[in-house]
Amino acid sequence: MPKFILMKGKRILLIIISILIGALFLYSAYTKAEPIQRFEYTMVEFLHVPWLLAALAARFIVGLEAGIGVLFLINIYGSGKWVIKAAIGLLLVLSAYLVYLWAAFGNNVNCGCFGDAIWMSPSASLIKNGVLLLVMLAVLQWGDGLQFKWARLSVFTVVLVFISLPFILYGFPSGKPSWLKNSGYFLDLKPLYTKEKQEDIPIVDLSKGKHIIAFLSPFCPHCRMAAYKMHLIHQENPAIPFFLVIGGSRDLTDFWKATSAQDIGCARLDATHFFQIVGGEVPFIVWVNNGRVEAKADYTDLDKNVIEDWLKKP
Repeated sequence: MPKFILMKGKRILLIIISILIGALFLYSAYTKAEPIQRFEYTMVEFLHVPWLLAALAARFIVGLEAGIGVLFLINIYGSGKWVIKAAIGLLLVLSAYLVYLWAAFGNNVNCGCFGDAIWMSPSASLIKNGVLLLVMLAVLQWGDGLQFKWARLSVFTVVLVFISLPFILYGFPSGKPSWLKNSGYFLDLKPLYTKEKQEDIPIVDLSKGKHIIAFLSPFCPHCRMAAYKMHLIHQENPAIPFFLVIGGSRDLTDFWKATSAQDIGCARLDATHFFQIVGGEVPFIVWVNNGRVEAKADYTDLDKNVIEDWLKKP
């Protein structure tokens, strides 16, 4: 077989490999970003980093992965193939995190490499990274990529644009709830305390004192994120009076597995009364003071320090 045919076949193979690597990086970035809070909260839970740092790191990593993915997809590697080297460096950093995760928490946890889209243990992800590393080393050794006059500028432009995008698209939580004007309204909690089965009635009187009550549907992915975040905040300060009201009679085994929120007080409420309270809005999170609603909050804006300041007020 003529040498030029072998060379052409090799070049085509490397282009295909590069496209596949790019597609994998893009998919990884997409699954981490939808929703990006899951990626943030995973770092808070397993690395114990501050909430703000987790938000910054999550957006940076998602943007970097997406930028690298696009460049691999179009076969542009930059001067000295620094794009490939950056991808290898990122892969090594993430692999070090996986080793820590495996050692500290065992192999029966979702590493978060593909968000909630694909459940993957640390060991499986390390194998995936090992194969990917070998493939990228081959591209580094033999792949040339596209060469043109503005290639260097194009590389930096793509990377900067994609790193910036998550910060623009997702923003940052304010940490502040929506305070209600005047004195708010009283929350009708009677249906929670008029059940036939005594064991289903909350052991705490939610009409007295301050409570942050989250009305959640087990079907709703945002409700699961809310419960997960409340669980993480509760771990940092168990004195914060969170309470979950779960609508409907669906089995909660999968809900608890996804949120780990069994450490928070919880009660079930039939669908009729549940939707009378929340309307069509879930998660429905209210800050209640002696039965009166003082504020509403989205789960992304729940902030431990803001909550603690509210609890100190008379």
